[in-house]
Formats: sequence, C-alpha cells, structure tokens
Amino acid sequence: MSLNVNRSVLDQFYRYKMPRIIAKVEGKGNGIKTVIVNMVDVAKALNRPPTYPTKFFGCELGAQTQFDSKNDRYIVNGSHEANKLQDMLDGFIRKFVLCPECDNPETDLHINPKKQTIGNSCKACGYRGMLDTRHKLCTFILKNPPENESGSVKKEKEKKNRKKDKENGSSGGEAGNHNDIDAPDAVDGDDDDEDWAEDTTEEAQRRRMEEISEHAKGLTLSEDLEKTLEERVNIFYNFVKQKKDSGAIDSADKDILAEAERLDVKAMGPLILSELLFDENIREQIKKYKRHFLRFCHNNKKAQKYLLGGFECLVKLHQSQLLPRVSIILKALYDADLLEEDVILAWAEKVSKKYVSKELAKEIHAKAEPFVKWLKEAEEESEGSEEEDEGDEDNVEVVYSSSARELKMETTKPAKSEQEEDDIDIDAI
Repeated sequence: MSLNVNRSVLDQFYRYKMPRIIAKVEGKGNGIKTVIVNMVDVAKALNRPPTYPTKFFGCELGAQTQFDSKNDRYIVNGSHEANKLQDMLDGFIRKFVLCPECDNPETDLHINPKKQTIGNSCKACGYRGMLDTRHKLCTFILKNPPENESGSVKKEKEKKNRKKDKENGSSGGEAGNHNDIDAPDAVDGDDDDEDWAEDTTEEAQRRRMEEISEHAKGLTLSEDLEKTLEERVNIFYNFVKQKKDSGAIDSADKDILAEAERLDVKAMGPLILSELLFDENIREQIKKYKRHFLRFCHNNKKAQKYLLGGFECLVKLHQSQLLPRVSIILKALYDADLLEEDVILAWAEKVSKKYVSKELAKEIHAKAEPFVKWLKEAEEESEGSEEEDEGDEDNVEVVYSSSARELKMETTKPAKSEQEEDDIDIDAI
C-alpha cells in the first residue's frame, strides 16, 4: 500500500507517493536488529540515498546502523516496529525532503565541502536556500554527498578547466589559433542533455534489462509480503521445486532460507522441504539434506513442530514402507539435531488430526511409543544420576594435611546430632 510522501496532505490523488515501510526484526538478545526490507524503494520515492533515512533512524533512536548496498540490506540495531519507523520517517521528510516554500518533495541537496554547508533547491517553485546543519545527520550527509551532487561538482570543475584552457590558449599564439576553432560555448557548455542518442548495442540492451529486473525484484519484494499466507507458501514451494528440478538443490540451502525469510514463512519451511526432499528413503535423505533442515530447525521449536507435521504427511504417502519404521526415523531426526527432546515428548502427548486422519495419527503415535519411552527413561536416568551426584557432594570433605603436597578429598559419614546420642543413652539406661 502506497502513502502520500507528505502525510499531512490527505488528498488520495496526491501525485507524490511512497511505499509503506516494511520492517523485519532478526536475531535475539544483544544481537537483535531491524532490517528495513524495502528501504531502497522508499528512498527512491524520496529522491534520496537509502543510507540517509536509515542513518536518520539511527540518530533519532540512538542506535547503530549498518548498510549493505550490494544486497540492499539497511539495518538499525534493536527491535523497532514498522509504524514507529514510518512516523519517524515523516520527521526526515519534513527536514530533508520537503521544500520550505511549497511543501513539494521535488528538491535536491547541494553540498559545499569547503564551507561545510548543505543547500536545498526546489524544481517545483524555484526555491533555493540552506539547510539547518545542527542535526546529527548533516555530518553524515557532508561526508557522504548524494551521487548526483558529486557528479555535478565534477562537471563544474571540468567547465572551469575548459575556461582556463581557453584563456591560456588565446594568449598563447599559435596554440591559441587552434583553440579558436573550438566548438561554441552553447554546444560546449555544461548541458545535462549532452547525448540524446540511445545505445543500441547488445551489451547495452542486456545491461538495461538487468536494471529493469533488479527494480522488478524490489517491487516484487514489497508486493509478495502483502499476499496471503497461502500464496506466500505456494511461492516458496515453487522456488524450492525449481531448485530441485534444476539440480541445484544440494548447494541451495542458503538461498532457500533467504527466500523463506523474504516471504516470512521460515517456520513453515520444514513442512515444504519434507514434502519435496523426502520419500520412502527418508533415513538416507536426512543425512543428505541435514544442512537444509538445520537452517530452519536449529533453536526453532515452531519449525520442528512443522517438521513433525511433514513427517506425518510423508507416512501417509508411503504408509506400508514407513509406518513400521516410525521409531527408527524419529530417532534419526533426533540424532541429526533436527528435533529436540521436549518437542518430541510434547508431540507424543496429544494425537492431532491436523495433517492426517485421527486413525492414522493414532497408529503413528503407537509405532513411536518405543522411541518415546526410551527418551523418557533416558531423561529419568540423567535426572537420577544428577541427584546422586548432588548427594555425594554433600558427604565430601576437603582435608588438609601439612605433610601432603595436595588437598585430599574424603567421603565422610554425616555426624549424629547430640539429641540422637542423648536418646540412645536414655534407651540404654
């Protein structure tokens, strides 16, 4: 959904539009960060580099920012909601985008590195003025001027150099005669429209198509996230299937994870992968595609539950081959660190008909009972051994001997209390 660049204007036919910010929180604890997924598209609508609004967020929130221009990843450290960032973006637009005279966003920034000033010019009303450089972002802008501005500075320098060459040439005798035949100022001046011709070589056409496709990717990114969950899951399914059909599935684990994160279906990834990568030879395939599943299931209990759902669906498809081997397959998934103990035990407690019929689900749980029982016994044994170790530690005493070079550990019997000794004496009497 697009918004008015100047959100104080409520006219739905307002010509200056921008996409709504899409923010995604990644990581946990101290490493938590917010990735602004469509920052490139937002910045393009504002005619500013994507680093400027990202840095503005960092200045306002007191957080560090990271830029990865190659992969179009613009990150603000910490967890921040998209609505909060959208409101903060309005402040950036008021200070660094809108014209102070006509409130239109058709402005350009002009950097003067010598004077350390930032000029502002409006193409709509012709306004020219200076920005207030007290904001922290201005320091960043002065150090990182817009690309179009750096290009115009170069043109200015080239123009001055040409004028100097002309002056030197006119006073230099024969050299001046050669320069007098130079093209007139109207042609040789600083004109933005120097070359109107379109390059029609194959290389130029290929380059233009790549630029279009890159822009289309950015548009697709924001459009896909607005689709329903079912549509996004289908897109992810087709992506993985295409990798499998093309024979690139073995080395595509990172790409598959990135696509799932892009579509915000990471937790459901194992359900799709188990459908496409597993069949009746699942034990061998667990070893082959372990890395693919680990990228989704590691420390992600929700993804592990979806993996169990995918396993149930697989048993339904290959019932005669897999149903008798349910315990063995669950053990293989457990040994590969794709399923955690508490997830399996929680699954075993309740029979669900979410993925298969209730009758088949009961059969699967019955066949899994030996493995579940083994897990519970192993857990009880580990708890019992821990209690014994704690009891032994209570009866251990550190004894220091002046003749020995090291400390000795001796197990001692707990001393009887005085009350118990008195009781014994009384009974003896």
